[in-house]
Amino acid sequence: MTALGRRRGLALAIAASWACSDPFHTSFADIEPAIAYARREPIAATVPVGTIKLMNYNLKFGGGRIDFFFDCHGDRVLMSRAEVLRHLEGLAAKIQQVDPDVLFVQEIDVNSKRAAFVDQLRWLLDHTRFNFAYYASQWKADFVPSDGIGAVDSGNAILSKFPLRGGTRIALSLREDQGALERYFYLRRNLLRAELELPGQQLIYLVGTHTEAYSKDGTKLEHIERFKVELDQLSSSGNLVVGAGDLNTLPPGSAQVLGFDDSACTEDYEADDYSQEADWLQPLYDEYMPETPLAEYQADNSRFFSHTTRGDAFWNRKLDYLFTNGRFVAASGLTHQDEQSGGTATMPLSDHAPLSVSLELP
Repeated sequence: MTALGRRRGLALAIAASWACSDPFHTSFADIEPAIAYARREPIAATVPVGTIKLMNYNLKFGGGRIDFFFDCHGDRVLMSRAEVLRHLEGLAAKIQQVDPDVLFVQEIDVNSKRAAFVDQLRWLLDHTRFNFAYYASQWKADFVPSDGIGAVDSGNAILSKFPLRGGTRIALSLREDQGALERYFYLRRNLLRAELELPGQQLIYLVGTHTEAYSKDGTKLEHIERFKVELDQLSSSGNLVVGAGDLNTLPPGSAQVLGFDDSACTEDYEADDYSQEADWLQPLYDEYMPETPLAEYQADNSRFFSHTTRGDAFWNRKLDYLFTNGRFVAASGLTHQDEQSGGTATMPLSDHAPLSVSLELP
C-alpha cells in the first residue's frame, strides 16, 4: 500500500493556483502506450515445456522495512542510494531464487527522490534473468511540495524472460473524496496490459494492477470491478489471460477483517477495515482460477497472508493475488512467507510477501 501522506505543507497550498494547468506533469491519458524496457545484454531463455512460472510482488519501492511516514509507523521520507541498492539486492536474490518466467510488480520506482533516483526497473533487468519489461506510472510528479517528497515516478511493471508486446496503460478512476489540490498530487491508479510471446504458443495476455487502498467513496471497488472487466473482455475473445496485483482487500471468508495489530493510521489514511468488503473479490473467484484455492485459504488464512505494515511482526492479511481463465498447476501456488514457506526470509525485503504459481500451457 501507499499514500501521499496526511501532512500538508505551505508549498502545497501555493501550488493550488497552478494545479489546473498541470505544471508538475501528474496527469495521463485514459489509454496510452506503456513504457517499454529491454535488457542491455539479452540472456537466452530456455523455451518452457508444459508450464511457465509466474510471480507477483509488491516491492515497496525498494524500501525494505524502513518505517516511512505514509504507514504511520515512522517519519522517514527519503532513502540513500546505498539503502536502495542494498534492498534491491535482497529483492533480486529472492526473485532469482524463485526464477519466474514472468514477474508482475507493484510500487517500483524509476525516477523518484525518495529512492535516490535509482531506476529500479532498469536495475532489476540488469541483475536478474529477465529480458523485457513494460512500465506504467502510478504516481508521477516533477515535484511534490509536501513532506520533502520532491520528484516521484512510481508504478506497476511486468517483466519477462520472453518478448512482450502491446504494452498499454489503462487509467482507473480517481478518488472523489478529496479536494482538488490533493487529487492533483495523488496517485493515478491503472491497469497495465501486455501480451506475452512464447515460442510455438498462443499469446498470453497479462494484466497487472494495484488498486486504491484508502478511499471511502467506492473507488477501490470500482478498480477491482474494472480489473475483472478487463479480464472478462480478453477472456471472451478466446485469449489465455493472467491477472495479478495488490488488490488491497481480503478474500471472501477471511476470519479477521479489522482490528489488525499493525494498525497505526487513522482518519483519511486508515486502510485496515475490510468489514464492508467481504464479497468484493467473489466474482473473480467465481470465474477465474486463483493461485490459492479459496477453500484452502478459508481453512487456514494465515498460510497465505502476504502483507503487514510492521517490520517487527509477521504477515497478518492477504492482499496479493494471481488469477487466470486457464489452469494453474494444482498445489503449485505458494505464498513466500519465510524459510519454511518459500525458502527465504521475505519479511526484511518489503511489506508484502511475493506469490508464485505455475500456469499450464495449452
